[in-house]
Amino acid sequence: MVYTKRTDGRKMDQLRPIKAEVGIIPNADGSALFAYGDTVAIAGVYGPKHLHPQHLQNPEKCTIRCNYNMLPFSVTERARPGPNRRSKEIALITENALSTVVDLDRFPGTVIDVEIVILQANASTRCAGINAAAMALAHAGIVMKELVSSVSIGKIDDKIVTDITKEEEDHDLGGGATDIPFTICSNSKKIVHLQLDGKIPTKRFNEAIDAAISACEKINQYQIRALKGEKIDENK
Repeated sequence: MVYTKRTDGRKMDQLRPIKAEVGIIPNADGSALFAYGDTVAIAGVYGPKHLHPQHLQNPEKCTIRCNYNMLPFSVTERARPGPNRRSKEIALITENALSTVVDLDRFPGTVIDVEIVILQANASTRCAGINAAAMALAHAGIVMKELVSSVSIGKIDDKIVTDITKEEEDHDLGGGATDIPFTICSNSKKIVHLQLDGKIPTKRFNEAIDAAISACEKINQYQIRALKGEKIDENK
């Protein structure tokens, strides 16, 4: 059997319905929600503020400190609350991606806390979290060189697909599915985060990069619209 049509009816290069909004957490300095279909992430930004204890401060630049957490009932089987190896890895990935675009030199000796919570999960949670975090930073007025946008590209059998779902991640026909999360800068198009779960030939990998760039350009437009005050909900 060859994978010829996506189970949710989308085209191979089509994103799931997008939801995007800023200002959803009144007590945060900046906040945002970003959703791909059933995958919903919120992010809150706090700072810049003095980093304590003092010996952790970097006198030359700001530190971005990220926490990533999935609510216990965000997935079908209850997730164990609290940090784990996966959440720590995703937090570090997110810190690295955001640090490439925030002007850290403007805030020496300080910390910016980024809190990401996954309300619902159907794959691409790290990508949705990064998109929400980038919007929240901009909403907080943090000086940024550009935005980052994130999407997961898959290869299922011989097809390159955009914004892969959990069902597609679990597809085991023809050698199984390949999942490649990308995070790409909005202006320079630099790839600041890339992971690979599975196998893919070099030629198809180049196709995946092109698909990621195209998808992230679309995502960036949603982010900009939300930052201008528009409440986006394509599920309605």
